[in-house]
Amino acid sequence: HFHQSADIISTVEFNHTGELLATGDKGGRVVIFQREPESKTEPFSQGEYNVYSTFQSHEPEFDYLKSLEIEEKINKIRWLPQQNAAHFLLSTNDKTIKLWKVSERDKRPEGYNLKDEEGRIKDISTVTSLQVPVLKPMDLMVEVTPRRVFANAHTYHINSISVNSDYETYMSADDLRINLWNLDITDRSFNIVDIKPANMEDLTEVITAAEFHPHHCNLFVYSSSKGTLRLCDMREAALCDKHSKLFEEPEDPSARSFFSEIISSVSDVKFSHSGRYLLTRDYLTAKVWDLNMESKPLETYQVHDYLRSKLCSLYENDCIFDKFECAWNGADSVIMTGAYNNFFRMFDRNTKRDVTLEASRESSKPRAVLKPRRVCAAGGKRRKDDISVDSLDFTKKILHTAWHPTENIIAIAATNNLYIFQDKLNSEMH
Repeated sequence: HFHQSADIISTVEFNHTGELLATGDKGGRVVIFQREPESKTEPFSQGEYNVYSTFQSHEPEFDYLKSLEIEEKINKIRWLPQQNAAHFLLSTNDKTIKLWKVSERDKRPEGYNLKDEEGRIKDISTVTSLQVPVLKPMDLMVEVTPRRVFANAHTYHINSISVNSDYETYMSADDLRINLWNLDITDRSFNIVDIKPANMEDLTEVITAAEFHPHHCNLFVYSSSKGTLRLCDMREAALCDKHSKLFEEPEDPSARSFFSEIISSVSDVKFSHSGRYLLTRDYLTAKVWDLNMESKPLETYQVHDYLRSKLCSLYENDCIFDKFECAWNGADSVIMTGAYNNFFRMFDRNTKRDVTLEASRESSKPRAVLKPRRVCAAGGKRRKDDISVDSLDFTKKILHTAWHPTENIIAIAATNNLYIFQDKLNSEMH
């Protein structure tokens, strides 16, 4: 790797208004970007995102009982809906979830009675008169403080956190269990899913992702390495081992190969904003499921079908285990997910048009337009500007993407670079 691996971005997340965007990286840092207000004088500087605050969320730790190094890498960030002037976010590494408060200070108190200007406590006997302390303006400071630490609840690595629509609880999922937390209580959580077999030799699947329904606080979904989705209802039982619905596509026996199970593992699942659909990503495809239809997906999109013939070498270089995320646009009409060679894909659910775009320094310049890219399969007919499969760079992978909740603004993490594209998508998709 040519870059400092600590700088590799491991998660990207807009807050509920889209005014803030947080990234986490392998070095345990969180960087928050804030959207600038529109400028009257320079129309092009409208709404750029600039660094608002940077802080160290997690440090590397050592588990002495298991003799294991616990990485500081941030696996997921989730914002809490804003309820006052401060912002709150949850960040997690493999083992520990933290709740952070992000607040602004632009005034400082002066004129204390019992402290001098340097903050030293005065000798009470020297205080002869009382004054009313005043607030004086000062340069804006963004303060980030840890409010809660939720630890020691996961034996395996945490892959997901999701804030419930009741704003009081959230869940955290690892390979075999899902826990439900109250945001105010750190010393206990409730185990709501446990798929650990009595004998670990019987283990056939792991949990890969989990998310709460956006509007119904009793519903959540989790995906597995076997390609299944389970919708669970917390009203039915405290331990949701019996799912309410199981979404699974029957396998085509003629297409079966050594890699079938690996490539069917679901790497991400996201409810649509409406709450009616589920978007999932596996190695080669993205699928949209209707909550009312369990037998098969409503829509299947080929992300990079030209890799089907390359699975052997992708298995050898471990790329076949890459976990790509997926995202909905604000209207649930377009989905987005990443690929290799710094490419990412968009699929319009209404027009059925799709496009491959590239995240690069060139494409992120203010007036640059995102040019569609085309990859031609091995042995296929190559047109001008087509990229051949054999020249794709598999070290440049776009695993993490996020879409602004209401506008055509996307954030793309390309290894250690964050690209934010605004309103550059329209001409391509419509």
